[in-house]
Amino acid sequence: MSKQRFIDAQLSGGNRNTGFTASQIYYLTYQVSKITSHLESHPKDYSSQIGLWKLLSRRKRLLTYLSDENTGLHVRVLKKLGIRGLKGR
Repeated sequence: MSKQRFIDAQLSGGNRNTGFTASQIYYLTYQVSKITSHLESHPKDYSSQIGLWKLLSRRKRLLTYLSDENTGLHVRVLKKLGIRGLKGR
């Protein structure tokens, strides 16, 4: 539970609403990092690979929505998480 508190502290404005787009992106990024570390030690776990692809596509859709709605918050989320922006945006 301490990791969830850390993610909540990272959120802009202290918004703990899990329906908030930025918080969903933070939680998905945490899950992606967990599955990525799992796949480094278990490279033939194909069901986890499929789950990772689903999480990445969900995060991509949320980032697209956030860039359309609030560009400033989108840029802050990308910088804080250290992930790349979307191509062509």
